[in-house]
Amino acid sequence: LTQNTRAFIIAASSFFFLYYCLIMAPIASTLALGAGCYWGTEKYIVKDFQEKFPGSIAQAKVGFMSPDKDAMKNPSYRQVCSGSTGHVEVLNVELNDPTPELFESLIRFFFTFHDPTTLNRQGNDVGTQYASIIFCSDAEQSKIAQKVKADLQNALDQGKIPRAYQNNQVTTGIVDYTDFYEAHDEHQEYLFKNPSGYCNHRYRFQDWPEL
Repeated sequence: LTQNTRAFIIAASSFFFLYYCLIMAPIASTLALGAGCYWGTEKYIVKDFQEKFPGSIAQAKVGFMSPDKDAMKNPSYRQVCSGSTGHVEVLNVELNDPTPELFESLIRFFFTFHDPTTLNRQGNDVGTQYASIIFCSDAEQSKIAQKVKADLQNALDQGKIPRAYQNNQVTTGIVDYTDFYEAHDEHQEYLFKNPSGYCNHRYRFQDWPEL
């Protein structure tokens, strides 16, 4: 190949890669979910969600994230548990071949196994580190998350899912994705390694209500 031909191929490849990123990839692949203690969040999403959507998750790790981009860097588990850093226990998720439909299914599923109406609390676990929160990586993720949250609120207002939650007002935060700090190895896949370990999650309802 001549030098000009090589240059053309490189330029064309760069163009099509950029085109794919901007046009063909309709939604970001990374998000983080806070739903109380991250051990249960990990189990329900990595195991149970993938039973419904096999191979949908490329990677998932538990750790910490704050809605404040200027929050303390690299906090320890003990510091987060004190409630003083503003970080939330989250599951950081990398979706495999993300689509808007898959993302919406994940957010709907997220609302089935925790209580989004108890602000900064899941059962006995109390504090900002146990917030119900969705960290979104792009505008499309945020739009879908807001829609699902609104649909859930409408379902509660219409009595479509009675006794699912303690209260009737969805308080889940929907914020921009910030810095993720991975928890120690012993906290990864905790309930897979310790099946009888602590888990404060349960299914609140099974089927998404029709509006």
